[in-house]
Amino acid sequence: MTITILTLGMILAAYLAGSISSAVLVCRLRRLPDPRTEGSGNPGATNVLRIGGASSAAMVLFFDMLKGALPAYLAFRLGIDHVALGVIAIAACLGHIFPIFFKFRGGKGVATAFGAMAPIGHELALALMLTWIIMVLITRYSSLAAITTAILAPAYTWYMDDRFTIPVAMLSTLILIRHKDNIRRLLKGEESKVSRKRK
Repeated sequence: MTITILTLGMILAAYLAGSISSAVLVCRLRRLPDPRTEGSGNPGATNVLRIGGASSAAMVLFFDMLKGALPAYLAFRLGIDHVALGVIAIAACLGHIFPIFFKFRGGKGVATAFGAMAPIGHELALALMLTWIIMVLITRYSSLAAITTAILAPAYTWYMDDRFTIPVAMLSTLILIRHKDNIRRLLKGEESKVSRKRK
């Protein structure tokens, strides 16, 4: 990886973009409870689905993916090398996980990570979305869907465009590390399933 001023600037910009908590802002906009203190306590789309319904969750999902996609795509267009692209994408995820603007209390980084992978190609983005959706429909576990998609993402990338296998593997590793507690709960049968807000 070539470290340049441009690369360092993109890493910082990606972290700051990731630090904008879509879940908290959408909940404030819609006068919903703070997702950091309600439901699972995780400021992400799945928890917003529980406390605010599908439309609020969709907004959070879109903006969380966007803040991963934009830095990754911009860095690619600027000609930054592939390993550095992975670091920039991870910086966006770390901003989501440890947001400087929200007292370092963030989410899992799944949507931001998948958003950072999406600019690689439409086929990869579609494969990631379909894998996640199918797993949620089959199991009703958002965490298991994220874990499965993260495991398969490097394989998809290697098949579709192997130049980006290492950056995607870096992101997948981060997702798996963030889900270690979920993995324990899944093994014990204690993990919460996806459900919409009750009216």
